[in-house]
Amino acid sequence: MKFESERKLLTAFNYSSLTDIVMLLLIFFLLTSQFVITTGVQVKLPKSETSDTVNENQFIVTITKTNDIYFGSDKISLAELGEKILQQKNQLDKNLVIKADKEVSIDILIKVIDIAKGTGVNKFTIATEKETL
Repeated sequence: MKFESERKLLTAFNYSSLTDIVMLLLIFFLLTSQFVITTGVQVKLPKSETSDTVNENQFIVTITKTNDIYFGSDKISLAELGEKILQQKNQLDKNLVIKADKEVSIDILIKVIDIAKGTGVNKFTIATEKETL
């Protein structure tokens, strides 16, 4: 007795397994995008009850606890700070935001403010974190 076997080509493609893979990839990328940290210099800011958000079109000078100075994301020396402020002065508003680590001495903070005053910046803001109660 001879059995007949069908040897036909598969003409339809089942997309259900492909859809599962795409959904898993989508979920993976959505979850991992939450862990992306904004670029910039990380400092531990002092805490304050009346903390406001920093506008990105302001002058941002960051001072780390090792007394490294950054203008935006560029590491500069204290002598170069005045030149950098003068270069960007026309493009940005005239408020200098200082993000100083809470372990930075007041001496270097005063030097940064003096250099900025020499370039014509009149308003200063010291960035703080919102204090949680």
